[in-house]
Amino acid sequence: MKTKQHGFTMIELIVVIVILGILSAVALPRFANVQRDARVAKLNAARGAVQAAAAMIHGAALVRAGQGAITIAGCTATTTAAGGGQICTENGAVEVVNWYPEANLTGILSASGLTSTFPATDAALQAEGYQRVGGGGAIGSTVTIRVTGGTNPTQCFFRYRPSNAAADAGSAPQIGALTPATVDGSTTGC
Repeated sequence: MKTKQHGFTMIELIVVIVILGILSAVALPRFANVQRDARVAKLNAARGAVQAAAAMIHGAALVRAGQGAITIAGCTATTTAAGGGQICTENGAVEVVNWYPEANLTGILSASGLTSTFPATDAALQAEGYQRVGGGGAIGSTVTIRVTGGTNPTQCFFRYRPSNAAADAGSAPQIGALTPATVDGSTTGC
């Protein structure tokens, strides 16, 4: 009487290992790109938040233009007829220039909600995976917003500029496009 053996033969085991190797060689590069895709999505989300915040603050600045100082829940709105000053939001004051948020922490970075703190701080931006370069309250100031963690964070960014000169007052801000890569935005280093 023959005894029946249980288990795999050596050939079956080798075939399974080869199939797993082929699958991992095809699938692994795709999974490696998931982190890059997440950084690109984060950059796109930040850009969208900046666009939305700029539009909302612009509308509020136009409505409140030239009304003088108005105090609301401890925040004093001081929008001038020339489009400067500050706009009060639920969280606090947002600085504006030429009817749009300034290119700094107390302007567009606070208004966009990229951090859970108000006003935004560099430490809070870094905790959320962002980095700020430049910025200011003067006409023509530009702030660069980067997503950290990529292969080259200096090439994973977009720029925000409210307007270039007093002659451009009220014109839409320049928010860098991400593709194709330009001096105002890129995803090549994400």
